[in-house]
Amino acid sequence: MRKWMKVSLVATLALGTLAACGTKQDATSGNDGGGAAPAEKTKFSIALRTLAFNYVEKSPNINEDKWVKRLEEKTNADLNIVLVPHKEYEQKMVQMFATGDVADVMQGSGGVNGKEMAGSVQAGVFMPLDDLLKKSGQNLLKKIPKEAWDQVSYQGKIYAIPEYLSNPSRRATWIRKDLLDKTGLPVPKTVEETMDVLRAFKKLGVENPYMGRQDFKYADTFFGAYDVYPYLSMFEKQGDQVVPKFFDSENMQKALGVYKTMYDEGLINKEFATINPTTFKNTILAGKAGMWTMNANEILQWEAQLRASVPDAKLEIIPSPTGPDGKGGHYLYGSVTRSYFIKKDVKNAEAIVKFFDWMVSDEAETFFTFGVEGETFTTENGKIVYKSPTEPNAVDEERYRQAFLWMVQDTTYNKGSLSLTPEGKKLMEVYDTVLAKEGRDGITFEPRLESLTKNPDVSPNSDTAPPLLLTHMVKMVYGKEPISDWPKVIEEWKSKGGNDVVKEATDKFNKKEGITMPRR
Repeated sequence: MRKWMKVSLVATLALGTLAACGTKQDATSGNDGGGAAPAEKTKFSIALRTLAFNYVEKSPNINEDKWVKRLEEKTNADLNIVLVPHKEYEQKMVQMFATGDVADVMQGSGGVNGKEMAGSVQAGVFMPLDDLLKKSGQNLLKKIPKEAWDQVSYQGKIYAIPEYLSNPSRRATWIRKDLLDKTGLPVPKTVEETMDVLRAFKKLGVENPYMGRQDFKYADTFFGAYDVYPYLSMFEKQGDQVVPKFFDSENMQKALGVYKTMYDEGLINKEFATINPTTFKNTILAGKAGMWTMNANEILQWEAQLRASVPDAKLEIIPSPTGPDGKGGHYLYGSVTRSYFIKKDVKNAEAIVKFFDWMVSDEAETFFTFGVEGETFTTENGKIVYKSPTEPNAVDEERYRQAFLWMVQDTTYNKGSLSLTPEGKKLMEVYDTVLAKEGRDGITFEPRLESLTKNPDVSPNSDTAPPLLLTHMVKMVYGKEPISDWPKVIEEWKSKGGNDVVKEATDKFNKKEGITMPRR
């Protein structure tokens, strides 16, 4: 393995390169969660996506961060964190595999077949973990559901430790409830009612009634209303074939028509096609947006940060707009949100598994949720007393500790902190009363269809359309192409590899090979 050089994130982003520290592969023992501390620390490098977290991307050296140091103390570990820029994640991961600069532990964004993994599992880059888990990962095996383990398995063997999701309906429609109240309108239910609210927001002077974003990512609500998400998990049976849902030309044109109307009427930013994740969030937190999509579990933190700019702001999750079938919602997530693969020649793999096994302990839950007793929380009569931060930088820090550093958990929401406040309890109720009743899903193929792997231009990701489709979608919203040409787009997709995709999907469906049927 090549020597890795320590660099700050600033240098990483500036140079567009990735580097990490070389680690001596000592056969050390990890923290067993209850026994005596081992004599030697568990040393390993780990590549982690920055997730566009401000706290992470602004860190001059994440390896010297105080919470990383506390984590190392608790697990008797010596971590060398290699940050992979969020916006270049897939490209940088593929680059690392191509050059052989692979960290001891690599973080994937899902199962074994993601684009970012570049076929590395099939190529034998990582070790199977079944025996190690049985020996040193018993808590992981007990805590993590079977569906998640299945998603990180290949040829019957487990190749990663997954962070999991117990509720697949994670994304939600957010609204500035204080602005909605000013309009005098009720919470919208249908697409038409939603458009009326957006128009009312514009009359109030809201700069971005609906907050758009590049590639329609976290700005795809209306594709859900018409059930035409052009995503990896969105296949359906039409006649005797299994095809992507965007083959429903009538409803796809209706969805695109909604976005074009928003564009024409100034209800969405004219430059939405180039708005990156950072600009997206900063615009919202500056009080310049009325409605958007985001993961429901983050709403209280975003609200706290928003109130630094708009003290009276109130965020609320509302049912997503419904379309012709009376349904709506965002795409349902898979069982795995992040996963951790251990390189096959790592000698201290058992100790690394113990490090992750600690992540699902009660001690870990307290640490990641509340921090350190006497510093960030106290205990009174056996109960934790914790006040969630409201200052923006402190909120970023809490989010970093609870979501970035806590690598293996149920990421549906942080039950510990939400249980402490009425607002938190209300959010948990939203999961049961709103999100549990909405969401779109389709036929999913695992592993990914080979024809998609061979034809990246027609291949979607979990939450973005294939490059070929995105180009046309943006042009149609901008008025550069007629929306009525969507059938031609389907034919172009088919001619550039899509016909092979349909054939393979139909064959696998008929043979019942590697398919998962829609959950809703």
